[in-house]
Amino acid sequence: MQNQPTMEETKTIFNATRIVWYIFYVLEVLLAFRFILKLLGANPGAGFTELIYTLSSVPLAPFRLVFETNAVGASVFEWSTLLAMAVYWVLVWGIIKLVLMGRTVNTHKAENALEEQDSI
Repeated sequence: MQNQPTMEETKTIFNATRIVWYIFYVLEVLLAFRFILKLLGANPGAGFTELIYTLSSVPLAPFRLVFETNAVGASVFEWSTLLAMAVYWVLVWGIIKLVLMGRTVNTHKAENALEEQDSI
């Protein structure tokens, strides 16, 4: 078969996708903590809560005013955080697909994929 990916290409693509997923997981956990802390009405003056709110404020900024927050007492349901989590998931999924498009494929596999696309 021709156009086989080299071992080095495969490792590079694999490592790139692992790094992107790792960053995504850290971001999602941070936003999930924020959502849960807000929902449970955590004390914003507590060190851990303050740290989570501070770190999550930057990735949440583009989504902050999309929805109004619903509050009952100290509990806040932050729709914007859920939106941010979903948008970042779609963004990372697209980045991973883009990275994977850069890998070398053999001619036979490419021809089969093109035939499948033509039949749609």
